[in-house]
Amino acid sequence: MAFTGRAALLAALGSIPVGILEPGWTGILAVNGSMALACACDFALAAPVRRLALTRSGDTSTRLGETADVTLTITNPSHRPLRAHVRDAWPPSSWQPGTETETEASRHRLTIPPGERRRATTRLRPTRRGDRRADRVTIRSYGPLGLFSRQGTHKVPWTVRILPPFTSRKHLPSKLARLRELDGRTSVLTRGEGTEFDSLREYVPGDDIRSIDWRATARQSTVAVRTWRPERDRHILLVLDTGRTSAGRVGDAPRLDASMDAALLLAALASRAGDRVALLAYDRRIRALVQGRSAGDVLPALVNAMAPLEPELVETDARGLTATALRTAPRRSLIVLLTALDAAPMEQGLLPLLPQLTQRHTVLVASVADPHIARMGKARGNAEAVYEAAAAAQAQSERQHTAEQLRRHGVTVVDAPPEDLASALADAYLALKTAGRL
Repeated sequence: MAFTGRAALLAALGSIPVGILEPGWTGILAVNGSMALACACDFALAAPVRRLALTRSGDTSTRLGETADVTLTITNPSHRPLRAHVRDAWPPSSWQPGTETETEASRHRLTIPPGERRRATTRLRPTRRGDRRADRVTIRSYGPLGLFSRQGTHKVPWTVRILPPFTSRKHLPSKLARLRELDGRTSVLTRGEGTEFDSLREYVPGDDIRSIDWRATARQSTVAVRTWRPERDRHILLVLDTGRTSAGRVGDAPRLDASMDAALLLAALASRAGDRVALLAYDRRIRALVQGRSAGDVLPALVNAMAPLEPELVETDARGLTATALRTAPRRSLIVLLTALDAAPMEQGLLPLLPQLTQRHTVLVASVADPHIARMGKARGNAEAVYEAAAAAQAQSERQHTAEQLRRHGVTVVDAPPEDLASALADAYLALKTAGRL
């Protein structure tokens, strides 16, 4: 319960004639007594807050950058009308900080007649991935005079999961078009690619003579050649390194976000190609694991598993990551490791263990490059810029040396800035499929 600003204003105005006409205790008691009586009546006529029934409904998930509407339904079971200010509290990251939306979206004014209900909708626009859980609902009920109020809080649980934005899905149509070309479903004819036999057709000039089927040719009057299609039903394991290096920010987002976006594009493309996709997120323990999903279910499952992932400020256990990846992929697979190409953690962690992976699997390492380092390398004009350029050149040289060491172990390396990583990783997957290396 609390006095309102209206009560304070009336008390201040009442003190003016008292000071002029009747200064003393008599005047003070006359004004304050009447104000106290009015406030007591106002409090008695205000609808009770504790007896209100509150329920929620609305969105349970949304993509980062989009909005989610959560509706709060308030039922007034009392015999007095409810005149209320309602504050529906959510974590600060549910809105852009410092904006008017943050203040307006969570506050509502409602008038609910006795025995009726009203709805108040809170529109969230989260700025971070993960689960956003509703906090307390604070309700302040006013009397008809607006002099005194009752106040109480209610716990009404609700969770909205903020999914990765998947901004790279704009590249999916062009990658699928290339996939259809490889699969021979367009007018572009690809010859001799893939390793799975598809059908026989008549020889035309320009065909690879190694594709001629001599037994089929002997049974007919024309030369027959085999046609091939890219391999299907292959296993792909996406491994997200969620350790310390994934927390480094490139632009406005951590490296982990760019890696997840690239993984989602590759998963969407591979599932359309008929391959089986699994996900492992690891640093010193398993943070997320998705496997055994059908082509139609794999992308929603990956998005849902990635939503709560956050970088952990610990050094990734490379030995544990390798052992877990081998257990998760018992048969020959394409293992896509999304991690950093920093020299120290790579040389001391993953490089000594690579033979265990490459002996049984095809390995592809994808890393987020910082475009700011490339800009630093071109800087000139003063001594500070020259030192920055030298530091950038050294960092790039170490990165290239690490990538070359990986390639000597038979690993395919993709190193690209955040905005290009997803497309470059999809291209590398299509190149491996074209070469029949899956």
